[in-house]
Amino acid sequence: MRMLLTLFSLLAVSYLALVLLIYVGQSRMVYFPDKQLSNTPAMFGLDYSSVSIATADGETLHGWWVPVPDAKGTVLFFHGNAGNISHRINYLTMFSRLGYNTLLFDYRGYGQSSGTPSESGTYLDAEAAWQHLTVTQKIASEQIVLFGESLGGAVAAWLTTREKPGLLVLASTFTSVPALAAQIYPFLPVRWISRFDYNTLESLHSVTCPVFIAHSPQDEIVPFQHSQQLFQAASEPKHFLTLEGGHNNGFIFMQPTWQRALGAFMDQHLNSPLKFSR
Repeated sequence: MRMLLTLFSLLAVSYLALVLLIYVGQSRMVYFPDKQLSNTPAMFGLDYSSVSIATADGETLHGWWVPVPDAKGTVLFFHGNAGNISHRINYLTMFSRLGYNTLLFDYRGYGQSSGTPSESGTYLDAEAAWQHLTVTQKIASEQIVLFGESLGGAVAAWLTTREKPGLLVLASTFTSVPALAAQIYPFLPVRWISRFDYNTLESLHSVTCPVFIAHSPQDEIVPFQHSQQLFQAASEPKHFLTLEGGHNNGFIFMQPTWQRALGAFMDQHLNSPLKFSR
């Protein structure tokens, strides 16, 4: 009996130590920034300019502005939790072909942006990027598409509840960090100890613009059911596109279909196109 009690005590202490370790190290489990840019849009034949965006709390964000002649609108792109903007250039090529300008930027702590990533920080970054388009570049809010990839979908949805974009796109996005973590770590009390929220599902209840959602059933990181729940919460008009492949390459496997479906939805639901000059 004493041996069993000792064993139970050791297991309990080990479990509590693991919970404490997870609690303290959450940021390292959420953000995986890469400071080194591996290439630029010019290497893919895209005309672009680098931009610096100041945040309300004094950070400086680095981004790329990729214009197209006679643009139908502008995409503000929010990338996922790993890498940096240089790993998303395929998206720039796609939006260019669809006839849309794109602003692609790095959150604080990613790429050439200053600071350290945090949930509140990514929201400030989103607001700063929005202000850059609407105030500095004087682009009408209804002509802006907010596009969020994975964690970026949560940031884009959050911004949509506070501003008035023309359209919201969510690609491989989760309902919330606690909900996702509870599925990945079912043996841990993650809903109690999570210091991150990124509640996309809650945001969608307040979103009134058209919503396009895409996800793959083969996604090995974010379960497919997350996007299904998001789609149910979204208001009309909305569209769901089922992708193929894993979390980081699903849209590549479905690229022709993806481009046609997304392009058609944006063209149909974005308010009367305005023409933006270079």
